[in-house]
Amino acid sequence: MSRNHKNFLNPDICFLAVFLVSNLLFTNQLIASERETEVLKACNFKKDSLLKIMERVADWQITNHDKSKVHDLKWNNAVFYIGLMELSKISNDTCYRKWLLKMGSKYNWQPHSRMYMADDLAVSQMYLDIYRLEGDKQMLDPTYARTEWVINHPSVSDFLYDPANYIHTERWSWCDALFMAPPVYAQMYNITHDVKFLGFMDREYHLTYDFLYNKEEKLFYRDHRFFDAREKNGAKVFWGRGNGWVLGGLVKILKEMSEACQYRFFYQKLFVDMCERIRPLQDENGYWHSSLLDMQNFPDPETSSSSLFIYALAYGVNSGLLDKDKYLPIIEKGWKALERAVFPDGKLGWVQPVGGWPVKIEKEMTEAYGVGAFLLAASEIYRLSLKAKK
Repeated sequence: MSRNHKNFLNPDICFLAVFLVSNLLFTNQLIASERETEVLKACNFKKDSLLKIMERVADWQITNHDKSKVHDLKWNNAVFYIGLMELSKISNDTCYRKWLLKMGSKYNWQPHSRMYMADDLAVSQMYLDIYRLEGDKQMLDPTYARTEWVINHPSVSDFLYDPANYIHTERWSWCDALFMAPPVYAQMYNITHDVKFLGFMDREYHLTYDFLYNKEEKLFYRDHRFFDAREKNGAKVFWGRGNGWVLGGLVKILKEMSEACQYRFFYQKLFVDMCERIRPLQDENGYWHSSLLDMQNFPDPETSSSSLFIYALAYGVNSGLLDKDKYLPIIEKGWKALERAVFPDGKLGWVQPVGGWPVKIEKEMTEAYGVGAFLLAASEIYRLSLKAKK
């Protein structure tokens, strides 16, 4: 055909083709959106009831906070503050924000005492969230100083975790650390736009990943002491809450990374792979257990790990990283299980005490970090409920 043929690119035909394709795409998007809304409505997440149980659980923990002998800035309490921060963004009651402001002011917005210790930086997640709302540099500066100092004076300790020896806790050598510290560096990057924070986080995270992640099982060992350990059924020892910490931390990291971020692909893939792995490990009642691969010998439900897993799965659906048809039934069953673990007065039960490996759990057991994890899970379920209203 001659290049000068009059009908080679007829403008009317081109316009019609573009119109038809655009209309088809719009129609498909509309159908997909309506389908998503139908699926979410079928889950019966009610935002009002979600908010009520969040407030009831938070109120119980605040009321009982002073009974704890744990320092206010230790990770145990810091995780509660992180979850409470999410509630404060949802609730019309300003008491939660005021309580957190009072806590931060009490300690002049300082992280806990040990410079390298990941656990001692966890409270800065709450500080930085409040800073982004309030804009007061007093809330930022201590965390800026701590993280910059660590970047400029990186630890050269090994990864042989030993809680009795501070030198052997300077690196992120136990999987819990991946929730406590990396999100702070990601937050600092977004606040300062200085890539050194993400660069440091990414380097240290990869070292921990290379050391503790089992690529066949797609789960993290808690620390090096469990490489050769086995459960009674012969399975490898993968601790429920430990892997919950990793997935919860990944949620917080991904929330700080744009789609264009050069570091994002690794964290997104790890997140999706781990979600796919933990999905079939939920029991018939909706819980995960302190041992992920030996529920028979650890039959008790465990709510801190279950909360962290539901937090991750719900975020995955909310963000479009996980298929809603596959994961929403898991999320719904898990959330109903968590609701059943709440006592009438707001106390959350079935929380494994401080530790690093699978143990027997009892209904009366509770901890501040379990409540924090519960509030994180509820906050993402709440966002799902808002989608169902559209």
